[in-house]
Amino acid sequence: MIKKIVILGGGSAGWLTAGLIAAECQAVEVVLVESPEVSTIGVGEGTWPTMRNTLNKIGISETEFIRDCSASFKQGSKFIGWTTGRGDDVYHHPFTLPSSGTECNLVAAWRNYCPNVPFSEAVSFQSRISDLGLAPKNIAMAEYAGALNYGYHLDADRLGVLLSDHCQRKLGVTVIRDHVTQVNSAENGDVESLMTKNSGIVQGDLFIDCSGGRSLLIGQHYGIKLIDQSKYSVNDRVLAARVPYGSERPDIASMTMATAMSAGWIWDIGLSTRRGVGYVYSSAYIDDEAAENELREYLKKGASHSNVDEIELRQLRIAAGYREKMWVNNCVAIGMSAGFIEPLEASALALVELSAKMITNEMPMTRKTMEIVAQRFNRTFRYRWEKVVEFLKLHYVLSSRSDTQYWIDARSPESIPDGLNDLLELWRYRAPSSYDFQSVEEVFPSASYQYVLYGMGFRANETFGKKSDRVEVGIEAIKRNFELVGKFSERLPKNFDLIEKIRVHGLQKI
Repeated sequence: MIKKIVILGGGSAGWLTAGLIAAECQAVEVVLVESPEVSTIGVGEGTWPTMRNTLNKIGISETEFIRDCSASFKQGSKFIGWTTGRGDDVYHHPFTLPSSGTECNLVAAWRNYCPNVPFSEAVSFQSRISDLGLAPKNIAMAEYAGALNYGYHLDADRLGVLLSDHCQRKLGVTVIRDHVTQVNSAENGDVESLMTKNSGIVQGDLFIDCSGGRSLLIGQHYGIKLIDQSKYSVNDRVLAARVPYGSERPDIASMTMATAMSAGWIWDIGLSTRRGVGYVYSSAYIDDEAAENELREYLKKGASHSNVDEIELRQLRIAAGYREKMWVNNCVAIGMSAGFIEPLEASALALVELSAKMITNEMPMTRKTMEIVAQRFNRTFRYRWEKVVEFLKLHYVLSSRSDTQYWIDARSPESIPDGLNDLLELWRYRAPSSYDFQSVEEVFPSASYQYVLYGMGFRANETFGKKSDRVEVGIEAIKRNFELVGKFSERLPKNFDLIEKIRVHGLQKI
């Protein structure tokens, strides 16, 4: 029987996993081993809307989360300069799905009714609400409820502290703060126990590897190789900065700003207390010094503080890829132990949530059933990683930029995954649909592909219209969407104002 689960590694991945398992599977003991000698990355993160359900399941109040994690609301991503690099080159990927998207062909309706309006503005009013700096809810709404779909920007270090405290006090998770010195194997090849420096042996029935890029169990102990994805994702460096606000009442953006640069892109997220900014780039096209100069020049543009040159930068390295198997014997990898791809579209924490959720829902009761669950898990997450790689690559192959070799090479045919190539060929004659993505829980729905495709000016052969397109229904949905912009802009507060009210008064409990 599976009675004890040992999680190796803390941080966001380890503590989210511990929280979900402990909250849902109360018949098992959860122990987390966290080395005081290893620091977490913690450069500031974005989440998907799934994080609301995750935190709610764990039992953390949204008020507490926003107060303790410097969190703010995220309503999607805004891409600047990705298509042409000109001043008007902007498109949105909002979290709210297009209205009436399952009832008609909104792409056909948009082409017929208002082709000169950006696609996201035509089918979802969230991009306009975000550009106005408005929040997705107001103070009268209950925790985790919203007028629009939303996730968060947060301080990853603070999230780890909050989760650690909550999991120990409220969920009974045992933490061992010690360094693992040895992995002990059973006769059948399972992990039998972990030897720690000062706490002795830690035994378990199921071991979860959340040790980050070191991948102590899946990578080092079991030797499961990384499937290299650098052919499709060439960015291998990150320069990250914590940027203070220069005003006591800053305009906190509720979208991740992703600005294309000469050899990569810069993320810019607004937390409640500061900005998190980072340059994701390829060392094959720019050296570290030049990348730092580009990042500091970016920070100087519109900066409301004078000490840009004194802001500390932290460099991280990316090895784009994922494990051939994420679950081997009685060990499963979650987070960076399982793989990593550049942080475009904030898939890292989402994959942690999906992994922990599947383990929780499919928790093997015995060692024998574990083999069945492991096979399912490996199939599911091999597919999900493939889809993440394809979706991120889509942002590059549609670019028409030719100002640097980086952008020219980014859309070369040999750099495009076969699966994405097939989809692009289909989409030359019809819009992305649910038939293209047939997993029960797709990482990115067809609407996400539409936002990127048509936001970047993708054109299709439109001679194959069908009655089922119901263009008239789509046009009426677009008209209603335009009306909703005005209504919601009058009712929703500014991001900063809502966050301040939450700090003082809190949100209503569900």
